[in-house]
Amino acid sequence: MFKKVLIANRGEIAARAAIALNELGIKSVTIYSPIDKDSLFVKLADEAFCVGENEVGSSYLNIQNIISTALVSGCDAIYPGYGFLSENSDFVKICQQESLKFIGPGYKAMESLGNKAYARNFVNRLGIPVIPGSSGDKIETEKVVSEIGFPLMIKASAGGGGKGIRQVNSIEKFHEALEQAQVEAQNGFGSSEIYLEKVINSAKHIELQFVKDQFDNVVVFPERDCSAQRKHQKCIEESPCSHIRNEERKTLIEYVKKIAQNFDYENTGTVEFLMDSKRNFYFMETNARIQVEHSVTEMLTGIDIVKLQIMIAEGKKLPISQNDIQINGVAIEARMNAEIPEKGFNPSSGTINNLYFPTQGMNVRFDTGVMQGSEVPVYYDNMLAKLIVRGTDRSNALSRMQRVLSQTIVEGVQTNLEFLSYLLSCNKFQDGTFTTMFVDEALKDYQMVIEHE
Repeated sequence: MFKKVLIANRGEIAARAAIALNELGIKSVTIYSPIDKDSLFVKLADEAFCVGENEVGSSYLNIQNIISTALVSGCDAIYPGYGFLSENSDFVKICQQESLKFIGPGYKAMESLGNKAYARNFVNRLGIPVIPGSSGDKIETEKVVSEIGFPLMIKASAGGGGKGIRQVNSIEKFHEALEQAQVEAQNGFGSSEIYLEKVINSAKHIELQFVKDQFDNVVVFPERDCSAQRKHQKCIEESPCSHIRNEERKTLIEYVKKIAQNFDYENTGTVEFLMDSKRNFYFMETNARIQVEHSVTEMLTGIDIVKLQIMIAEGKKLPISQNDIQINGVAIEARMNAEIPEKGFNPSSGTINNLYFPTQGMNVRFDTGVMQGSEVPVYYDNMLAKLIVRGTDRSNALSRMQRVLSQTIVEGVQTNLEFLSYLLSCNKFQDGTFTTMFVDEALKDYQMVIEHE
């Protein structure tokens, strides 16, 4: 069993990890930049160390300082969360060299499945439907352009988080967009390799999380509908998807099990699919880490995925089987960001001088790394909290989420709370027919509403 774990992250996932470690009887160490020193995630840990200046490269991406902090403070493992160093295989290698257990997949699995083009080819060989596109080869890329036509997506092979992605609607714009995507991919991920995908309009973005131990035991959780997104950044997630049938769910679970069982992988991961208007499912990509929206799955099933990550990293067998994973009603998650939706989602920064989360009542959860008095800096992602609710059915869950959004108080920075409430009230969201184009369409109407107020 681990004695002490360094959390190489910030915000709500750092707070989440500190809580899980405390409940497991493991000491926690957080890192922070000067502007984060009074944040909630820092106070929840047993120890905290400043690892550099406010700029992300000097602090939360400062591998040398993070590793040194882990060693000096006597840690035997590192928990990466999502973002930052969570999918950095070089960081995983260094952890291994310093005898620090990385709580996540090994670097070889990360390098392989983390490469989107490789993952496409691997899954295709398993006989699982893949979105039509290229394998990442430059010559083949030119060939695919003529085969699949436009619109198409240019994606970074090593990408994630919506970076290194361009949609192109004509050949006249293709080469310029290709160069832009390659530059962004090189700057963001250290690789300019890209691949192409056919654009599937009016699609639902469906993902399934799995957990696998070193003894080849695998469990797959029910699907999450992540279609409510803008620029590939999710706004609202729900589980299960209201428009997926039981037989389709079983097929998707078998797809994910097949991927996990045929790959040398340990810990948690996510497999993402698109469902087109004819109910065809296509593999899109894998993520070799925990995801932001893992909490909606935890709320639905009552299973602590972060604790499973830690236990698997300790070498233990999965304490659950597939039969233990049950769908208990409907869970919905909304991401509360410090931003101004009607002004192009411009970020908002400042000091939170009043904060209230309405946690009274059944089946309400808030995951956050901030508290009253916390600074919301311009240097990092602007998500303040995740609001998660569960209901006996979808109608009950939607009603509960609207209540929670309306009663949440944040003063000192502007947030997207009203916009989230507006999205939930839209007919397409109410009836579950919303697709990946929904948020952009709804934003136009929302902006008109704001202008007339």
